[in-house]
Amino acid sequence: MAKSKAGTLDPYGFERPEDYDFETYEEFMSHYLTVLTRRAQQWSSMLGGQKIVPRSRRLKRYIRKGIPSEHRSTVWMHMSGAEERRLQSPDLYRQLLAGPHEQDLVEVIKIDIHRTFPENIYFQDAPGDPTAKRGALFNVLVALAHKNRKIGYCQGLNFITGLLLLIVRDEDKVFWLMDTLLNVILPDYYAVDMLGVKVDCEVLGELIRVKCPNVYAVTESCGCAWSIVATKWFICLFVDVIPVETVLRIWDCLFYEGNKILFRVAVTLVKFSSEKIAKCRSFPEVMEVFRHIASDPLVVHCHEFMESIFKEPGSFPRSLIDNLRQECRQKLVNDNG
Repeated sequence: MAKSKAGTLDPYGFERPEDYDFETYEEFMSHYLTVLTRRAQQWSSMLGGQKIVPRSRRLKRYIRKGIPSEHRSTVWMHMSGAEERRLQSPDLYRQLLAGPHEQDLVEVIKIDIHRTFPENIYFQDAPGDPTAKRGALFNVLVALAHKNRKIGYCQGLNFITGLLLLIVRDEDKVFWLMDTLLNVILPDYYAVDMLGVKVDCEVLGELIRVKCPNVYAVTESCGCAWSIVATKWFICLFVDVIPVETVLRIWDCLFYEGNKILFRVAVTLVKFSSEKIAKCRSFPEVMEVFRHIASDPLVVHCHEFMESIFKEPGSFPRSLIDNLRQECRQKLVNDNG
């Protein structure tokens, strides 16, 4: 039976592909809507009319189980530190938009605006449409690039900014969330040499070696570097890799707990496909599995997936991640020296 136009769009305005698995999605939503209702009630009870509450084990547990959409923007701003930074420079975004601007930088950003979510109804050419996001996307990226001149603009930032605009719906707040990602949560990720991303790809490889040795053995024998597999995962924070609802649940934890959550997600994705990867005998076969790694129904079922990322990979001590990052960074510096 043909789907209506509304049926071909997800709740965030993305057009679903022709082979979209509506049956799996509807099965998931029939359960997840109940979860969302229960979570909204629990959050309202916890907040007690306040916008935000102090950090606590209870809040961490609630965030891991998902922030209700009506609270998501506020919680992200406060828990990430973006709101505090915004209040320290309340006029900065407006001042950056006023210019002056480097024309070469502006032109680079313009090229990517039309490449950002072309399948989303809010990122179409729609002059005069107040719901259209292309103008806001351009504004945030230009301001971000001129505040962070050593970074300028890096591909991938457009997708993160675009999704934030769909959720937060406030240019100024999106600007500060992005600036906090660049300078606090993910330092060096978007530098010219992308050293932070390169380091974390190597760290992921080390984690896979320990936690999924069979997968690691296959990737090594097939010459499949983890930078090939995971660069897009990390640089786009899983946007355009896994379903939007699952991405938002990951970001709930990212803005509260920091970047370690990215490793939990990556290792879990690999573990879900470990049997398929173990059967691979060549580089193309391995990459084919990774290209379809998000097709597992568990990735669509974001609630179960988020429960899995805190169980499947096992312990992730911050000291382990820090030590691996230091070792991998030194190795990359030596190799490039």
